[in-house]
Amino acid sequence: MHWTDRRERYRATIAGNDCIHPGSVYDAISARIAEELGFEIGMFAGSIASFTVLGAPDLIVLTLTEFAAQVYRINRAGKLPLMVDADHGYGNALNVMRTVQELETSGVAALMIEDTLLPRAFGEKKPSVISLEEGVGKMKAALAAREDKALTIIGRTSSPSITGLADGVRRLKAYEATGVDALFIAGGLTRSDLDAIAAEVKVPLMLGGVSGDMQDKAYLASRGVRVALQGHQPFSAAVKATYDTLKALREGTKPKDLAGVASSEMMAKVTREGDYKSWTEKFLT
Repeated sequence: MHWTDRRERYRATIAGNDCIHPGSVYDAISARIAEELGFEIGMFAGSIASFTVLGAPDLIVLTLTEFAAQVYRINRAGKLPLMVDADHGYGNALNVMRTVQELETSGVAALMIEDTLLPRAFGEKKPSVISLEEGVGKMKAALAAREDKALTIIGRTSSPSITGLADGVRRLKAYEATGVDALFIAGGLTRSDLDAIAAEVKVPLMLGGVSGDMQDKAYLASRGVRVALQGHQPFSAAVKATYDTLKALREGTKPKDLAGVASSEMMAKVTREGDYKSWTEKFLT
């Protein structure tokens, strides 16, 4: 499959003047739904990958190959530009290179590499970050491993909320200097924090889940924020729907009386039944 077109569309989105919310997706059908609803880009988070593939919490027990395989399933299902959270690149700078290679092959439009110390170290009581020098090395390695120049490489840090705003700005500026295409800041930020960051860096900014007065998209856009996550509620909603449906069936509810079940028309649409019917008639008769 050819991935460059969706990568170019992703770049066009973050090169604009607006702040957008991506659609949080986790499998082929959720990605098709997000595309059908008009989301400009999709987001596949590391935590959601761990939930989806392993049914495990986000403790970096998922492997790169497991993550890349699910990414490929999502990408082959449609044409939605997909950005992914590649965590710490699954190891050191050399592992980051392998991560970029695998995810580029899997069709991502953008990937982020973070400078958090992962997985959690023995005895660690709270999150910490790697040295600035190692973080810079990871960003340089990610850029060196990229073959399709349309692929967006995003430097990610939680340092403002871990080591303070001053260190956060220092890291963001250093990562920007490596040539990354955008910067992602995780963890809670205030408006004054974002104002300070926006004054120092020029590449597009991206934020983790925003709340309170940080939900104003016009304000975020004015500070260079092009992507702002809203969380990953679709997966949680799917879990609850599955739980409630199975519980109702177990307790004796008749299938015809279940609430919240997709219609046959919706199922046909999201599974592209019409395409398969056409292909069957064209190639099997």
